[in-house]
Amino acid sequence: MLRRIVLAAIFATTLPVAAMAVDTDKTGYWTVAVGFDGWFLPRWQGSDGNYIFAPVPLLDVRKAGTPERFHGPRDGFGMALLELGQFRAGPVVAIRLPRKEYKDVKLTGLGDVDTAYEFGVFTEYMWAPWLRTRAEVRQGTGGHHGVVADLFADAIGAISRQLTVSAGPRITLATDSATSPYFSITSAQSAASGLPVFDAKGGVRAYGAGAKARYLWTQQWGTHVFVEYERLAGDAKNSPLVALRGSPDQWMFGAGVTYSFDMRSWW
Repeated sequence: MLRRIVLAAIFATTLPVAAMAVDTDKTGYWTVAVGFDGWFLPRWQGSDGNYIFAPVPLLDVRKAGTPERFHGPRDGFGMALLELGQFRAGPVVAIRLPRKEYKDVKLTGLGDVDTAYEFGVFTEYMWAPWLRTRAEVRQGTGGHHGVVADLFADAIGAISRQLTVSAGPRITLATDSATSPYFSITSAQSAASGLPVFDAKGGVRAYGAGAKARYLWTQQWGTHVFVEYERLAGDAKNSPLVALRGSPDQWMFGAGVTYSFDMRSWW
């Protein structure tokens, strides 16, 4: 999230010198879309009914005159360095929020888990104008030091020129090191929390589905709403923290707004 804020701020400083493309020749221009999402998501992984609100900045840059690219709510913040037809790939960043013991009595005795910063790569392919698949593989640092992989597929349908809806399945895989900080219970944590000792291993951590609706009010302004559901699996689901004090059913809701403008390239 910090990386998104920094990059959004950098582009915001270019606004005073941005030149709007008023002619039909888009050569040398880029379309920049900036905005914000508001997420309502579980306070901690496996939480049951304890939600928080998180503002998330949005940023996208594409060649002027090209169609708007589809973005899923759970996509990491990435930049395509390789584009070959319908295939895109590049670096990606994701942030996993910290888990603070004092925020929820159900976490008493488990200690804190710091913010996790995940850096990796993504690949994306548009099989057709209505079907996108995306894969992200990220290495964590901070709150965990494991590897997380997200696999997404989205069917995209245009209801009208303004309204687009999408939906599709998701699956998340994680290594032992990416799972243990959130779902294991050490002997010391067991004594302090009353939960049984548990050694959480990696594997398929969650699966689910998501849906999104986007409406373009003008060529510049757009809004969207979304819902994401995931079901914890494997040791994430079997952890005493989830089984006794939480729920394997996790929901995330949100809405956002974007503003797009054209600016001349400075390189």
